[in-house]
Amino acid sequence: MGVSQAPGYPLQSFMPNPGTKGFPLLSLTHPFSKEHKVKMKKIFIINGSQNFAHSGGKFNETVTDWTIEFLKSKNYEIKTTDIKQDIDLDEEVEKFVWADIVVYHTPVWWFQVPNLFKKYIDDVFTAGHNKGIYKSDGRTRTNPDINYGTGGQLHGRKYMLTTSWNAPATAFTLPGEFFEETSVDDGVMFGFHKMNKFVGMQKLDGFHFHDVEKGATAENIEIFKENYTKHLEQTFKTL
Repeated sequence: MGVSQAPGYPLQSFMPNPGTKGFPLLSLTHPFSKEHKVKMKKIFIINGSQNFAHSGGKFNETVTDWTIEFLKSKNYEIKTTDIKQDIDLDEEVEKFVWADIVVYHTPVWWFQVPNLFKKYIDDVFTAGHNKGIYKSDGRTRTNPDINYGTGGQLHGRKYMLTTSWNAPATAFTLPGEFFEETSVDDGVMFGFHKMNKFVGMQKLDGFHFHDVEKGATAENIEIFKENYTKHLEQTFKTL
């Protein structure tokens, strides 16, 4: 009689041992146990800041350095891109496909990502069509009303977003203030999150730095780093 594989268990767990009668005990290691869990170790970090007007992009360069410092201390594999540098589109596509987790660092200018970062995304994601980033919008011509946004090719990967703002946190939380009690993620960056969902990635909790112009004292920078490092510890310990 043939041996069929039980759902969730390796086939070899059910095969008889040589020289024994019948079947052995099941393997004690389940494929979904901690022993089988694959650690997400490959991290692609993007510094989306640029030099423009009064902004020198220094804060996000610093945040990028904090991220690299933390991940190196935990022995993660790291690849990076600084959008201000010359890039090769095929190499950038390969970085997205290679990564388990993508970390985006960006300032917010006029309630958008900087123009050079937007161009980077437009160029790289378009170059990644049928090369590992996305295949289609997910719909079929026979039933085009459903399944929009399901044609991504980066499934199984996750991403984390940090943003930096001149606006204080209270502008998002207090009644009557500018952002009408709407969070960064549900408001200004809603489209950015949908973009990542479109290509198949899953959102990790992000981190938003507020009041970085008027509040960027040496003391506050240390507080930023301390709070952000705690966020990284919390986020990556379960991955």
